[in-house]
Amino acid sequence: MSTKTPSRLEKILAAGHMAVTSECGPPRGSKGEVITKKAEMIKDYVDAINITDNQTSVTRLCSLAACIRLKLMGLEPILQMVTRDRNRIALQSDILGAASFDLYNILCLSGDHQQFGDS
Repeated sequence: MSTKTPSRLEKILAAGHMAVTSECGPPRGSKGEVITKKAEMIKDYVDAINITDNQTSVTRLCSLAACIRLKLMGLEPILQMVTRDRNRIALQSDILGAASFDLYNILCLSGDHQQFGDS
C-alpha cells in the first residue's frame, strides 16, 4: 500500500520546497460563505489553507464542512482535528469522512483548553 496521495502540498514538501499556508477560522454559525470570502482573499498567495477546528474552544462551523467548500473551489485544504473533543472512534470516523471527500492533508492538535471557550 502506498502512502503517497494526490496532495499538492505533499508534492511541494516532497520536492524540498517551502510551502506557504494560511489559517482560516470558520464562523460561529452555519454561513459557509464566510470561509469562501476568506479563501478568495488569500488563494493567490498560498499553497494550502489550514481550517481551524473550534479554535479557542468556541463552537464554530465544523472544519470538515469548511474544507469541503475549499475543495469545491479547487483549493488545497488542510483539515485541523483537535483531540480535545474526540475519542479514538470519533477521530477515526472524521478521518474516514475526510478521505471520502479526497481531503488528504490533516493536522492533529490537542486544542485550546476549554476554559477559554463556550461554557
